[in-house]
Amino acid sequence: MNLIIFGAPGSGKGTQSEQLIQRYGLHHISTGDLLRSHIANGTELGKVANVFISKGNLIPDELMLDILENELDLHPEVKGVIFDGFPRTIPQAEALNKILEKRGTKIHAVIGLEVPEAELTDRLIKRGAISGRSDDNAETIAKRLEVYHRQTAPLKEFYTSRGSYHAIKGSGSVDEIFASITQVVDRIE
Repeated sequence: MNLIIFGAPGSGKGTQSEQLIQRYGLHHISTGDLLRSHIANGTELGKVANVFISKGNLIPDELMLDILENELDLHPEVKGVIFDGFPRTIPQAEALNKILEKRGTKIHAVIGLEVPEAELTDRLIKRGAISGRSDDNAETIAKRLEVYHRQTAPLKEFYTSRGSYHAIKGSGSVDEIFASITQVVDRIE
């Protein structure tokens, strides 16, 4: 079973991913974590990625897909994957479909955590105050949400048209949100 956890910055993707991993035994693939790991370990993919990141540029899709395929190849035994932070664009979604088709599988569900924008901003500012994350400040949050709406939000329609998008109310307690998610995922298994 392969899932995508989808939502704007601050929607709770990481929190809900942790619960999904525990309950369903999925392998978690966070593209941000993967990039940081490759760079820290000095892999060839990491060296190439660092050239882009160190200049403040986004990683080209082809490189991100190579890193993703490498991660899938390292874990052929997994029951399924939860993709966190990927795909971010329709071309990435189409490429992910091809990668999974080569492996005889597909995306089974896209879990869309839907949270009002004001709540997203509040959550991110609070997270920044607690964690010290430098990207959780009002100016950067506004930019991140604008990029999300422009580049990533169109994926909702992409996956809705394929019947795999499941809107989940992302407000409420962690347990309430997770209960809504499990109602969707339990129907897939």
